[in-house]
Amino acid sequence: MSRILKNRRLVEDDWRLIEDGAPVCAGEKIIVPLRRWREERSALLASAAAVGVLLPNTEDVEALWPEIADRPLIALQFPVFGDGRALSQAVVLRRRLGFGGELRALGDILRDQVFGLQRCGFDAIVPRADQDLEDCLRALAEFSVVYQPAADGLETVWQKRRSATPA
Repeated sequence: MSRILKNRRLVEDDWRLIEDGAPVCAGEKIIVPLRRWREERSALLASAAAVGVLLPNTEDVEALWPEIADRPLIALQFPVFGDGRALSQAVVLRRRLGFGGELRALGDILRDQVFGLQRCGFDAIVPRADQDLEDCLRALAEFSVVYQPAADGLETVWQKRRSATPA
């Protein structure tokens, strides 16, 4: 098992990303690409495995919502560092659609993106293999004040000031 960042902690990853054609065992937690989910949905559900879905960052998550709303995990792909479309997907899933399961970021993710990923609603982050997980964890605590409301629900500096001011 490998370690990932999840809920602001380093934990062992209990999910396995499987590619097309790889066998599925009952009782395991697997993440399958969207194409495999669409082609083998009935068989995957009958396998008694927990099934999460990996979405390319080019997909319209609102259009996909009826297909994926009941999944315990949705993984969003970052194919290259500079492509942030999955950030928008995450905000739509969390804030607009109300997804309550695990939202996982994976791909070409650097330490400098970790705080922003969490703000967009990701609760699990799988950085690139060359990134130090301990350092990525420290990145989550670097900012103590936020200015914009976001999917993570942190109280903004403006909200704190408003609540501290007597009426």
